[in-house]
Amino acid sequence: MITTRDGIRARARLHTIGAYVPERVMTNADFEQILETSDEWIVSRTGIRQRHIAAEDQTTASLGEACARDIIERAGIDPMDIDILIVATATPEYLFPSTACVIQERIGAMRAACYDSLAACSGFVYALGQANAYIESGMAKTVLVLGAETLSRIADFNDRSTAILFGDAAAGALIVAGDETYTGFLGFELGADGTGAKDLGVKVGGSACPANRPHERSDEFLFMNGREVFKFATRVIIDSTRRVLDATGLTMDDIDLFVPHQANTRIIDHAVEKLGIDPAKVVVNVDRYGNTSSASVPLALAEARDQGRLKPGDLILMIAFGGGLTWGSSIVRYEPEAA
Repeated sequence: MITTRDGIRARARLHTIGAYVPERVMTNADFEQILETSDEWIVSRTGIRQRHIAAEDQTTASLGEACARDIIERAGIDPMDIDILIVATATPEYLFPSTACVIQERIGAMRAACYDSLAACSGFVYALGQANAYIESGMAKTVLVLGAETLSRIADFNDRSTAILFGDAAAGALIVAGDETYTGFLGFELGADGTGAKDLGVKVGGSACPANRPHERSDEFLFMNGREVFKFATRVIIDSTRRVLDATGLTMDDIDLFVPHQANTRIIDHAVEKLGIDPAKVVVNVDRYGNTSSASVPLALAEARDQGRLKPGDLILMIAFGGGLTWGSSIVRYEPEAA
């Protein structure tokens, strides 16, 4: 599905970015103590050197709450002005109520409609598409979109092929209504290939494999067909990027910052080479955070801002891919201040 602006007056404006990561850091050396692996093996295959892990008393909602407070403080808004709160997550607080409802109560956004978006690592980009639609249709003026994950809670720390990949974090953005003086979101390219649903996920907890039925202990953890997911990711990151550029009439020369999902440096390097992207435009932080699923793209954006790489007026191309199998790309201008 490709969408672009056509005769719409309202502009969904990327106003504020925020993030929160837990204090605890787990390095590759830590994994060497519990798994048959090495720092060299992990870095050569993934590019990951460390990841942040939630404390025992931290949950997806508490990470999301901290991120939401960061965004609200930076934006200088009243939480009561938030019309819609969307939490993209693959590790929700509960099956229901939604993680968004839990966070809503904690931050005092009591006028907001709340729900969770489940598209795994693509969830944040999917949720941005929803926020854009709400605002440009006139249904909302202020939408808070969070990506929040505690992937360490579903990781099997006896499986070196998956446990080393994931970290915990929350990051997100405030999307607000603007007029014609703003550029806003120029386009989205969202998609899914359900034939790959079997290649990445968690079996226990849904109606197909409920917790109250007999099941294998291993089914409670994240599973991944690494070879198939890698093949999918290397293909779709290129194809979706090209499609969203073609749909908007832009080229990579027009893009100031390329922000891919932080899953694996080999996937990112492959895309950079095939698309002919200037490496100086590419944001990579997977080495320090691992794969944080729906928090990955906004966390990279927040870090780029803090490093001075993301500046007001920059045109950003975001691309994510994950379980489902899903993907999503978008082009937006960063417009934190009035034009």
